[in-house]
Amino acid sequence: MRTVQIDNIVIGDEHPLALIAGPCVIESEKIVMQTAEMILKVSNKLGMPLIFKSSYLKDNRSSAETFQGFGVDEGLKILQKVKDTFGIPVLSDIHDMHDAEACGQVLDVIQIPAFLSMQTSLILAVAKTGKAINVKKGQFLAASDMQTAINKIEGESNHRILLTDRGTFFGYHNLIMDMRNLKIMRDLGYPVVLDPTHAIRKYGVSSSDKRGGAKEFIFGLTRAGVAAGVDVLFIETHPDCDNALCDAASMLPIDRLEDLLKQALAINEIVKPKLKYDNID
Repeated sequence: MRTVQIDNIVIGDEHPLALIAGPCVIESEKIVMQTAEMILKVSNKLGMPLIFKSSYLKDNRSSAETFQGFGVDEGLKILQKVKDTFGIPVLSDIHDMHDAEACGQVLDVIQIPAFLSMQTSLILAVAKTGKAINVKKGQFLAASDMQTAINKIEGESNHRILLTDRGTFFGYHNLIMDMRNLKIMRDLGYPVVLDPTHAIRKYGVSSSDKRGGAKEFIFGLTRAGVAAGVDVLFIETHPDCDNALCDAASMLPIDRLEDLLKQALAINEIVKPKLKYDNID
């Protein structure tokens, strides 16, 4: 497996379990800075490498009337402030290939959203920045199909790739987290990320409606994913989920983050050295 270095963090192989975390969307500079400080306090306490995540734009919302974010210019300014203030790398997703150059100047990791994981022009534009790329597996794709995204990125001589599973369509409006996918993607040669906070979203229900997410499954899915051998956890979290402007129903309350990560780290300590024994001829 290739390892991916992001700032001073090395991801993959037997390196420490890393964390990508933050609120779904940039709601305000105040909330972003507050959340970053709270997550960093937890990650430092547990010795867990942190990449801060928040979206400058959510372009796949179910309604044009819902809050979509500040946009690329103002959003990247806020993420730059996170970097400067806390000294941590930052991640945001991209929806338009024309944002790639600006994103490459600020972001340490550029994320390809799941619904755009087959969007060739977008992937190539991001790959050309040379930045690390987190590709979220489309809910409609088999895990092995992520090889096509890998091929596109490698074709631009970029090998700084993370692959994220956030669930697969299971009928209408439901996602299932198939733990086999984590090994299948890891066997493609790049570090794998588990995103349980999107896997528990219930499509067709507003993300601000409490019925729009099943948070009771976040802990179990996280434990199972770490046991399956992921390299990174992707956790959307917020200090006031009930009043969040995006994915309120599926983000983890930030006061539960430390408990979740303690469980994950305990499992990872047992499992990670043993992954090489998973392949049976």
